Amino acid sequence: MTQPRRSRKLSSLFLVAVVLSAACARKPAALRHTAGAVMPALTYEGRQGQAVYQHYCQTCHGEAGAGDGFNAYNLDPHPRDLSDPAFQKAKSDADLADAIRRGGSGVGLSALMPPWGHTLSERQIADVVVFLRSLRRTAGTN
Repeated sequence: MTQPRRSRKLSSLFLVAVVLSAACARKPAALRHTAGAVMPALTYEGRQGQAVYQHYCQTCHGEAGAGDGFNAYNLDPHPRDLSDPAFQKAKSDADLADAIRRGGSGVGLSALMPPWGHTLSERQIADVVVFLRSLRRTAGTN
């Protein structure tokens, strides 16, 4: 086998490997299932809110908002399940934003949730609320 032919063969194999790894790397957001919740395709605001949520909230509230984050088991009380349909229905967007802004103790809940009002802008808080609304589980899903 000559050198140019071997080089083309290796290039082709490399290209196939790259395409396959990219295709298998991650399911689209609309198809991801996490903790019984289907993660829908997000709007621009939802994606911005997701990035903020992942940085500040996911450690306690978990990827799908089920209150099962990495640090959740070290906390008493455990973080709220933000994907719970009853919770989602009971809280307005303003209620959610207020809890993010003022923290748990600012809204009469656990002091373990810090206030983010001096850290996050109003736009970031609004985007997190949009993302939180995307976490809704369907009734009966656990």
